Amino acid sequence: MNDISPDVAPRKKRKPSQNRRKSRELVLKAIYRCMINEGDLRQVLLDMKDDPDYLKADEPYFKQLLQGVNDNQAVLDTKITTFIDRALNELSPIEHAILRVSSYELVYDMSIPYRVAINEGVELAKTFGGAEGHKYINGVLDKVAESVRPHEFRK
Repeated sequence: MNDISPDVAPRKKRKPSQNRRKSRELVLKAIYRCMINEGDLRQVLLDMKDDPDYLKADEPYFKQLLQGVNDNQAVLDTKITTFIDRALNELSPIEHAILRVSSYELVYDMSIPYRVAINEGVELAKTFGGAEGHKYINGVLDKVAESVRPHEFRK
């Protein structure tokens, strides 16, 4: 029989986490993977669920952010291109992915203060990027923020 015996305790429900930083890290990994391998987003999403950090992440935010970045790549790349000092294809893939993720939050998610979006991008760059990449990310995101949130930026 496939029924669970009443003597066996049911699995604990997973406590929903509000760890958006982990969600951003997972989205970064997923976007990077799609960029490098030109992977299918659905398969990448399934694979990300195997990442040990997935249980620590804010799952609804992870899915929203991943879908949003994926759906708006062209707009995000156009915005980023305005503020970089080289061709988009000359950015390291990790910097490009970080800029996409953080720019998405700046452009499309007004619930996140621009300073938080910039700081999270800088932290991603410190963790996953090159030695001084976080400074470049900070400069570009600062310009993106000023262009898309001028009222909030000037306060």
